[in-house]
Amino acid sequence: MLKEFREFALKGNVVDLAIGVIIGAAFSRIVDSVVADLFMPILGAIVGGLDFTNYFIALGRDVTATNLADAQKQGAVLAYGRFFTIALNFAIIAAVLFMVVKAINRMKRQEAAAPAEPAAPPADVVLLTEIRDLLKK
Repeated sequence: MLKEFREFALKGNVVDLAIGVIIGAAFSRIVDSVVADLFMPILGAIVGGLDFTNYFIALGRDVTATNLADAQKQGAVLAYGRFFTIALNFAIIAAVLFMVVKAINRMKRQEAAAPAEPAAPPADVVLLTEIRDLLKK
């Protein structure tokens, strides 16, 4: 059973998947920074400086804070602004990845559409073809 597990774990696909997951986890911080530090400020400037992360609905009467972190300390809140921000982050990331995949697919199609030049026949085939043509005459 240990041998079977070792064969499974060391298959190319499993190792490739593990590497992809590790790189993806490391890459997620970069993507989060791009969205939070580049796209969201631009979006905030476009919509008039709105910061959606502090939008919430207090679910208790004792919640009197005006920012989300303090309100969560006081009681239950419905943080719809943070949800909107995360959903917007997802939409931006999905759009960028869609464009990347689309560009890769376009390059693959161009590569496949370019017909490969037929390989020149070997010298012995050329010689035999010339002999055949001479015998026909």
